Amino acid sequence: MTQKNLIPLSPAETEILRIVWELDHPTVQAVWDALPDHRDIAYATVQTLLRRLEKKGYLDHQIQGKAHVFHAKIRQKDVIGSAVQSFVDRLFGGDAVPLVQFLAENRDITKEDISRLSEILEDQS
Repeated sequence: MTQKNLIPLSPAETEILRIVWELDHPTVQAVWDALPDHRDIAYATVQTLLRRLEKKGYLDHQIQGKAHVFHAKIRQKDVIGSAVQSFVDRLFGGDAVPLVQFLAENRDITKEDISRLSEILEDQS
């Protein structure tokens, strides 16, 4: 599956996928345990979300003993790229400059952030 044909994710699916990336090959129990304390999600719901992510092509699993161990089939960079591109296309007609301008004007951007961005832009040219 390429970045351009990724199936969109719900916010809950995105949260679970992020945890799978962070934990790298977690069980259902490990994903459930990693949810923030304020998230009151049932264990069965986590199972359902993991299965949905697998059906959509984002995850795969192996069985180790009685546990299902999940791993990402899609890199985090590709999912972020697809989501950001879709967002920029929908809200800004594909032009990322207004998004960057908004972030610069409405977020606390440090000198370190600007330095990092400058390095990235220099590497791109």
